[in-house]
Amino acid sequence: MTRTIIESKTKTVVMGFDEPFCVIGERINPTGRKKLAAELEAGDFSTVEKDALEQMAAGAMVLDVNAGVVYSSNPNPNETEPPLMRRMIELVQGLVDVPLCIDSSVPAALAAGLEVAEGRPLVNSVTGEEERLEAILPLVKKYNVPVVAISNDDTGISEDPDVRFAVAKKIVERAADHGIPKEDIVVDPLVMPIGAMATAGRQVFHLVRRLREELGVNTTCGASNISFGMPNRHAINAAFLPMAIASGMTSAIMNPCRPAEMQAVRAANLLMGNDPHGAEWIRHNKPEGEVTGAGRRGRRQTRRRRSAAASE
Repeated sequence: MTRTIIESKTKTVVMGFDEPFCVIGERINPTGRKKLAAELEAGDFSTVEKDALEQMAAGAMVLDVNAGVVYSSNPNPNETEPPLMRRMIELVQGLVDVPLCIDSSVPAALAAGLEVAEGRPLVNSVTGEEERLEAILPLVKKYNVPVVAISNDDTGISEDPDVRFAVAKKIVERAADHGIPKEDIVVDPLVMPIGAMATAGRQVFHLVRRLREELGVNTTCGASNISFGMPNRHAINAAFLPMAIASGMTSAIMNPCRPAEMQAVRAANLLMGNDPHGAEWIRHNKPEGEVTGAGRRGRRQTRRRRSAAASE
């Protein structure tokens, strides 16, 4: 059974077909967040600190860290992103004990993050583009870390799921040439927006099943991509996640601070048999003050003892 190991200094997360779904918190990312981007450019990390703590408290098992800020004074990401990534990784791992996902399209920023990361972080990402393969795979091998493999190549993102599968297979094979096992490849089959492509949901479910059965790899996605452009996005995301999990998806980059989506993941873990005795479901859904399991049995026994004593 394929198991992808992601570690911080003190905590290990295992991604696998018979493991609880791995929730990767997406919030530490300035893309589309003008306020956060402005704060980071100004050297203000207060929102990063807040997002790190809130996501971990909400149930994130891994935290994605992206330092993709476009500086007004210097828009060259090859110069500005590596030192910012290094600082953000050091800051976040000083606040939380969960493993990290180092997220960048700039190889130098990935290298900077890997230099200071403790444990065994996930790298996000490599694609099927030749330039990316040659830049990222040696880095992944050098640091012995798992990597997200995104199913697009030099031709772009194909709407044909067979083409996206072929790109994923190519990345897995090229990684093997570098001595990187399939256990360390987490494929992102690319989720298309359902508003733009009516078959987007069925496509990704089909792809995830193929990736599991034919390549034996773990999978991930940007979960909110499915609802892009639609109203009531969180309801769509909450429906999508259990369906993806039932198809074999083992992780997602998502917002753990959305209760409906986290409840959907916990319910799916329970129904897929990856929440032994329903412990996590009960812990998160127990009414305030309610005693369950052994506690209820203990109270019943206490009541019986009191009844027996009263009758003597």
